[in-house]
Amino acid sequence: MLILPKKYTLKLLPETTEVAIQQIKESFQKELAKALNLRRVTAPLFVLSGTGINDDLNGVEHPVSFSIDAIGGKKAEVVHSLAKWKRMKLGAYDIAPGYGLYTDMNAIRTFEDLDNLHSLYVDQWDWEKSIRKEDRNLEYLKDTVRKIFAAVKKVETQIYERFPHITPWLPEEVTFIHSQELLDKYPDLTPKERENEAAKEFGAVFIIGIGAPLTDGKPHDGRAPDYDDWISPNEDGYQGLNGDLILWNPILESGFELSSMGIRVSPESLRAQLKERGCQERENFDFHKSLLSGELPYSIGGGIGQSRLCMYLLQKAHIGEVQASIWPSDQIEACRAHNIHLL
Repeated sequence: MLILPKKYTLKLLPETTEVAIQQIKESFQKELAKALNLRRVTAPLFVLSGTGINDDLNGVEHPVSFSIDAIGGKKAEVVHSLAKWKRMKLGAYDIAPGYGLYTDMNAIRTFEDLDNLHSLYVDQWDWEKSIRKEDRNLEYLKDTVRKIFAAVKKVETQIYERFPHITPWLPEEVTFIHSQELLDKYPDLTPKERENEAAKEFGAVFIIGIGAPLTDGKPHDGRAPDYDDWISPNEDGYQGLNGDLILWNPILESGFELSSMGIRVSPESLRAQLKERGCQERENFDFHKSLLSGELPYSIGGGIGQSRLCMYLLQKAHIGEVQASIWPSDQIEACRAHNIHLL
């Protein structure tokens, strides 16, 4: 749903916005790499269909696809994200536990409902880090989230130092809460409404356990069964070793998802999650066979929206103010009438 703030003021002109975007992207990837011991790698825009490498997101979204004449008409598809590809690269490069990689991921998601946060074009920093089996726990996940949040805060401070009229929003620390705790606290609200309440209360919240059914029989949100581990029990007595980082956005007066991440499936949790979702046939895909046979390292990983980070730190009302994409003509006009000028 498109949100049109009643009193929206541009903090930066479009030309200056472009300069600020460059600063954010250059600074944040350096801070992220330093915080998590990551090195940059080059990523594909598309992969072959039928390999199981592409991210299935919620398992129902269809990728943009095309045939390749040079290899006998085989079908390729534009990536949704690189959740599984990155883990394969960790194994191929034999990256030791405690170290990892990140990349610029670009995707096309034709199924998105276009609004302030959602675009046909997706750009994010996809990252993945090798870990030990004993690191597959909630505290390791939380420690990683804190490091990412600290990197975001550093860049927020840098933007303030360069543009003092853009005063920081972020709280001092991120708060952790399980999706079941949110349901218990707000039983009459939808998952999105629960996120909004938590983000408004804490300023920045990491919601743990995205994918497994809660006590109402429904998951907080969808997750594919073959990258994040959402079925394993954790130390808090709930299920899930993954989650979403949600910030409070004062301009939109709503929660603002910046990152989705988690400890990745083990062979055991992959089998359990495929069974839970009734898609055991994926065990025959190349990626899944490699994982089930123990060829891939244990890992943690996620994605951090590049345009979303720029939108948030520059205090913009619409993602189209920081990225070039295609928008419905009525949305362009409605935004223009509220001083929101889309690229």
